[in-house]
Amino acid sequence: MAQICHILIVFSIYFLFFSVAKKHNQITKLNKLTESRRSENPPAGEPWTEQDISNFSPVLSIEPQQGSKEADRVDRLPGQPQVYFDHFAGYITVDLKAGRALFYYFVESPHNSSTKPLLLWLNGGPGCSSFGYGAMEELGPFRVNSDGKTLYRNDYAWNNVANVLFLESPAGVGFSYSNTTSDYTTAGDKQTAKDSYTFLINWLERFPEYKTRDFFITGESYAGHYVPQLASLVLSENKKTNATIINLHGIAIGNAWLDDNISNQGMFDYLWTHALISDETNAGIKKYCDYVSGNFPEKCNQYLNQGISELGRIDIYNIYAPLCDRTTKKLESTGSVKNFDPCSSLYVSSYLNQAKVQEALHARNTSWRHCRYYFSYKYLMDKIKRLTIYYLIYERSSFDWPDSPTTVLPIINQLIAYGISVWIYSGDTDGIVPVTSSRYSINKLKLPVESAWRPWYYNKEVGGYVVGYKGVVLTTVRGAGHAVPSYQPERALLMISSFLQGKFPPSLTE
Repeated sequence: MAQICHILIVFSIYFLFFSVAKKHNQITKLNKLTESRRSENPPAGEPWTEQDISNFSPVLSIEPQQGSKEADRVDRLPGQPQVYFDHFAGYITVDLKAGRALFYYFVESPHNSSTKPLLLWLNGGPGCSSFGYGAMEELGPFRVNSDGKTLYRNDYAWNNVANVLFLESPAGVGFSYSNTTSDYTTAGDKQTAKDSYTFLINWLERFPEYKTRDFFITGESYAGHYVPQLASLVLSENKKTNATIINLHGIAIGNAWLDDNISNQGMFDYLWTHALISDETNAGIKKYCDYVSGNFPEKCNQYLNQGISELGRIDIYNIYAPLCDRTTKKLESTGSVKNFDPCSSLYVSSYLNQAKVQEALHARNTSWRHCRYYFSYKYLMDKIKRLTIYYLIYERSSFDWPDSPTTVLPIINQLIAYGISVWIYSGDTDGIVPVTSSRYSINKLKLPVESAWRPWYYNKEVGGYVVGYKGVVLTTVRGAGHAVPSYQPERALLMISSFLQGKFPPSLTE
């Protein structure tokens, strides 16, 4: 397992130098987690069991709240175009004694919101913002213009088909906070699931009209952990007497980190099949790197480093996308939702750090950032000037994430057994958690195929491919990177609409 950590750390350090701020944060977050497992006392990596979840303590319950639905209503965000839906933002206390509160942004559908389902969105990391990424760069109703001050509409926002709830978790991420500073170093998968569930049942008290609504959990990347873990906890709590019954129908995870070994193997196979590393390097990795036993000898590391030198300056989150060039980008240009700007994270950070924006969102005055715990350009460049790249790769740094199972596939099996709809979708130009990783993970479940692989269509063009297994649907989104709705908003909307309706995306004749 220790050597597996090395694989992702090598790649993370390399791409940190050449990607936009968004890529820095998310790659670093995922890979600092795996690096932490090289310690003398690594966090437990055993899979969760249903018994683990049912024995969560203390009992999850309703917490006294200071806010209200009307107080959370957003009148108008600075620079916002006119819209015809209600949106809300604020805090839900998940631990009164610790003073731990999670920030949410909720946007209702402009079309029959009273009958639309409730969809929760979670970004991964671990420790990255569902509001900054998910709402402002992916599937939310607005995107930020390059002036960092004004917004434009995303006509393909997911609130066209659902009422969408974005949650920043755990505490310390985005606008979420705790008055107990130790909470920032003790968060892990289980605490995140507990707090997310406590958030949900308390949020439903504030928005009681959604208590009986069909409920879906979605997310991407390390939310491959968050989403099934929260779903499992919901099912467990639903069994308890006097519990708030959450009407969970399904989960959908994009480019999902599901299994450590398989995800790593899928990444390197993807790099070779997309002509990013040489035949020699691929052959060396195949020969000397053992993903099954976790045996990665020095020869393996030599070939991994050789692969680094072969990659060049690319965006590993979308191998065909341009990089952010801060020096030549046009200032105060109007954005287009159909052409994702690689500097979008810079605009979002500028926008969300304005005092008037934070006031409109009912957020605490905060130095907002996309992810918690990340390297800055200055940190990296200082290190590289006085040390070697190998020190960066092997250096210990503070990344506190106490528990993260090596696989969540047993939880996926549990959800299948409960009859929960499970969709795993994948942008096919993502190189960090690529479609090969998703396919290998599903293959490990050994599920029979019920609906054969076929293309699906949007506007008479192939939008992606879909295959139905017994209990799991795998679908790709053609031309999309790691953050699928950023790069292919139209296809992503059709895909998620199909998921909510419980049917495959359309064939050419449909």
